[in-house]
Amino acid sequence: MPRVVRIHHVAFAHGADASPHDRFAELLGLSVSHAEEVLGFVERMIPAGDCYLQTLEATGPGVVATFVGKRGNALHHVALEVDDLDGYVEDLRRRGVRLVDDRARPGGMGTMIAFVHPSVFDGLLVELVQVPGGSP
Repeated sequence: MPRVVRIHHVAFAHGADASPHDRFAELLGLSVSHAEEVLGFVERMIPAGDCYLQTLEATGPGVVATFVGKRGNALHHVALEVDDLDGYVEDLRRRGVRLVDDRARPGGMGTMIAFVHPSVFDGLLVELVQVPGGSP
């Protein structure tokens, strides 16, 4: 049976006018360890203990800009690391759980990801993440 290993990251979406990653560094001493440009946004990962804070900066049209336009700068999703992403996706599909992704797809930092639709968790978007080789 697949299992949740840990919280992988908590993501905060924001517009170009905000820079929470700079405030995490300035106020808490937490620095960006990884950044990736994706179509329409920049993803930054900030280590915090055994998980990450992730910032999603809207840089053009896309899902992050749409989110920020509707909700403003806000919590975007919670990501849970799992030990068998394909097993989880298959199990959830078999049980009729609504998914954003019907199969695992590539994510940042070499991970594989799949999102569970926010309607399943009363409005909370949940990402399932499988890390290559498991947790560090």
